[in-house]
Amino acid sequence: MAELKHVPVEHDHQAFLAKASKRTGFNEAYASLEFEYQIVSQLLKARTRAKLTQEAVAMRMGTTKSAVSRLESAGKHAPSLGTLKRYAEAVGCELQVRLVQR
Repeated sequence: MAELKHVPVEHDHQAFLAKASKRTGFNEAYASLEFEYQIVSQLLKARTRAKLTQEAVAMRMGTTKSAVSRLESAGKHAPSLGTLKRYAEAVGCELQVRLVQR
């Protein structure tokens, strides 16, 4: 299996948020997806640490690049625990789920 070279794309998230927060309804929509964004952030950081492309992760998971792309985007799609576990294994991690008392 050929490993594809991962080349991170520069992204200034704070600058993006500063610009986007000026749009009507953005702050409410962003806040409603906070949990999803936290998960996506962890997925992207793990893949970056593993120096893998979406294509390489997809090959390791036995799925498609578009499925990995959907998994790494917050929104309508809610992945199963099995899918998250396969992703974690593909990037050299272990999935842990915790319930933390408020």
